[in-house]
Amino acid sequence: MRLFLYYLIVLGSSYVISTYGPHQRAQMTGDILLGGLFPIHFGVASKDQDLAARPESTQCVRFNFRGFRWLQAMVFAIEEINNSTDLLPNITLGYRIFDTCNTVSKALEATLSFVAQNKIDSLNLDEFCNCTDHIPSTIAVVGAAGSAVSTAVANLLGLFYIPQVSIWSVALMLELHNKAMADIIEYFQWNWVIAVASDDDYGRPGIEKFEKEMDERDICIHLNELISQYFEDHEIRALADRIENSTAKVIVVFAGGPDIEPLIKEMVRRNITDRTWLASEAWASSSLIAKPEYIDVVRGTIGIALRAGHIPGFREFLQQVQPKKDSHNEFVREFWEETFNCYLEDSTRLQESENGSTSFRPLCTGEEDITSVETPYLDYTHLRISYNAYVAVYSIAQALQDIFTCTPGHGVFANNSCADIKKIEAWQVLKQLRHLNYTNSMGEKIHFDENADMVANYTIINWQKSTEDGSVIFEEVGYYNINAKRGEKLSIDKTKILWNGFSSEVPFSNCSEDCEPGTRKGIIDSMPTCCFECTECSDGEYSNHRDASVCTKCPNNSWSNGNHTFCFLKEIEFLSWTEPFGIALTICAVAGVVLTAFVMGVFIRFRNTPIVKATNRELSYVLLFSLICCFSSSLIFIGEPRDWTCRLRQPAFGISFVLCISCILVKTNRVLLVFEAKIPTSLHRKWWGLNLQFLLVFLCTFVQVMICVVWLYNAPPSSYRNHDIDEIIFITCNEGSMMALGFLIGYTCLLAAICFFFAFKSRKLPENFTEAKFITFSMLIFFIVWISFIPAYFSTYGKFVSAVEVIAILASSFGLLACIFFNKFQPNDKKNRSKKKNDQKVSYIFETSVQLFDEKEELHKLAFAIFVFKRYWLFF
Repeated sequence: MRLFLYYLIVLGSSYVISTYGPHQRAQMTGDILLGGLFPIHFGVASKDQDLAARPESTQCVRFNFRGFRWLQAMVFAIEEINNSTDLLPNITLGYRIFDTCNTVSKALEATLSFVAQNKIDSLNLDEFCNCTDHIPSTIAVVGAAGSAVSTAVANLLGLFYIPQVSIWSVALMLELHNKAMADIIEYFQWNWVIAVASDDDYGRPGIEKFEKEMDERDICIHLNELISQYFEDHEIRALADRIENSTAKVIVVFAGGPDIEPLIKEMVRRNITDRTWLASEAWASSSLIAKPEYIDVVRGTIGIALRAGHIPGFREFLQQVQPKKDSHNEFVREFWEETFNCYLEDSTRLQESENGSTSFRPLCTGEEDITSVETPYLDYTHLRISYNAYVAVYSIAQALQDIFTCTPGHGVFANNSCADIKKIEAWQVLKQLRHLNYTNSMGEKIHFDENADMVANYTIINWQKSTEDGSVIFEEVGYYNINAKRGEKLSIDKTKILWNGFSSEVPFSNCSEDCEPGTRKGIIDSMPTCCFECTECSDGEYSNHRDASVCTKCPNNSWSNGNHTFCFLKEIEFLSWTEPFGIALTICAVAGVVLTAFVMGVFIRFRNTPIVKATNRELSYVLLFSLICCFSSSLIFIGEPRDWTCRLRQPAFGISFVLCISCILVKTNRVLLVFEAKIPTSLHRKWWGLNLQFLLVFLCTFVQVMICVVWLYNAPPSSYRNHDIDEIIFITCNEGSMMALGFLIGYTCLLAAICFFFAFKSRKLPENFTEAKFITFSMLIFFIVWISFIPAYFSTYGKFVSAVEVIAILASSFGLLACIFFNKFQPNDKKNRSKKKNDQKVSYIFETSVQLFDEKEELHKLAFAIFVFKRYWLFF
């Protein structure tokens, strides 16, 4: 019974070997078998299966010359290795290669053939039969091409630990590929693009990751579309309508050539030639799109392609292909018929042609000259995927060589053991490939990273039209180095790029025009961030480059120019010595000092005259000195404010004025007491004493000094640069405490008010004694000036603050000087001489009386002095 069971298995296995898997294949036996998956056709015929009868296998359509060249690269590499004495000596490599038809279903059908054969081979049926046509297990698979197909195949092979070395799949490195695409878009400063992706496992994840990359870089996708080679015509037309109506001029495509071809055809039909295509690796060098009839639409395309390589002897190998010589390769017959547009004598398609199911073609012999026809098959100028297939075979062979030469104790398996090359299994090759690290004959280091990806760099190509025959030329214009630092990965030579219409100017694909320097991007409601309006920078801000997102604020010491393109240093202003206003104030202050000094000189010169004595000359000297200080203090307010000048000017002004007002207050009070006293008491005599007068002046001034000391200690003033005014920096003084300044001026005004009160009480003195009236008038001037000063001080800014205070100081100082001392000087005519003589007598009697009060203490002498004074007063 057991023997019968094995017999059934043998019969079944022989049936599977001969019939399972796609019928069309390239196959050669060997000691070790490699599998191959290549897109020999671009797709399958779309056919609805109604299941009324047994479903027919889908037919592959449109022969892919490049895919056939990739297959030939694998065959060429295997033949080289078999003929080599250094690599795998005495071991023959065989192959089984199937057509994926660029579809997942066909690829999985072929993959199941590898898996099924491996499972049958694992049964060890050699002892029960002598199978001359026995096919060994497939220990590795080269291919497939395209990310969607490669991913599906990898998922299935991975279940059985069969290694797959893909020749072209960016799905596993999709993130890096998207970064490369995004870097190119950013390099050309595009921010408004259309994204088109194939509706499969390559396009959908690709476009999803691409969207995220665009969001991170503030680049907007206007349209996000899916496409397939199986779309109906009306779907293609609708997609073309949306693209034509879009303002985006750059179209980013994540799709293979077969999927994008229907759209390209529609664009050609509409003659839409003002778009720039950015091609992913899947169609960057696709012969299906790079046709002369499409060149007006796709010219200027920028593509990301695999790095090209050189395969010595491959050109001659491609030219030697013939149907009669390559009987083991069933794809050669179809290749020959498609190349020469004919049918071979025993072709099955010849019968179909005779039946009328296919178009008529002439017969061909199979001896035609392959070099006489130009096809993508013989385009070996830029071998990219063909070179990858060549390297993939050599990588597997090198892994087998490492197993073949392994010595026990140095292997990669358990306990550092080695595998048996004669009984090699797929999982052992997979393990060895993960440790692969070698340098090939081209001097390139080949290894796989931790993700089992072979490190790849990309070439940036530009589709250009040949001036000789109008064909498409793939001009290399740059490269993308994955291992380089950020910002240095992409390198493009713009001078080599030709855009649509042989233009060297980079196409514009932005939602809005770039903002000129001096403006910034302004948000438009309900629009993407890439769509904006240009808003002029505000005053004090600038932008010195195009397309600025924000305006930069000028430094505090600068201001923007009229166009807001740069900042210039602000003009520094203060009450300068050299400006006309400052010169005028300086002249007035100096004139006040000189005039006051002149009056003091006159008083000193005529110090013994009755009129000088009558004015209390000692207090007059102090009063004149304080006025000099008042005039001088105004000069501190002029010039560039420094910390020391700011701390000096207000105390100097305040103390000087208090000293002045104190002297006037004592003089006024003294006159009032003399004229109103009938019988002086001891208190009156104390008030009339000179020492006490100076003591009162000192005490009044000392209060002001203490206010200044407290102010300077707690909140000292300092120089301050006011940047609030456009284009100007005002250097002013920060008073530190406005309350302290208020106390300083308020105390001065309080003394002036007391002085005014006493002077007003003295208004009924004899007509000839007019000094009290002038003091009253001087105090009125003082109040008018400083009451006007308060609103003027708080309503002005910058240097005019100092000017207002200087004017107030000068006006009040000149008022005091004029009212108190100028009335002492009169013209020397007859009338004035008589009046002056009388005043001198009055002054003399007043001074004599005061001296008597000062020197005599007896009551009768005081009464006598008053009597004499009043008598003489009435007499005059």
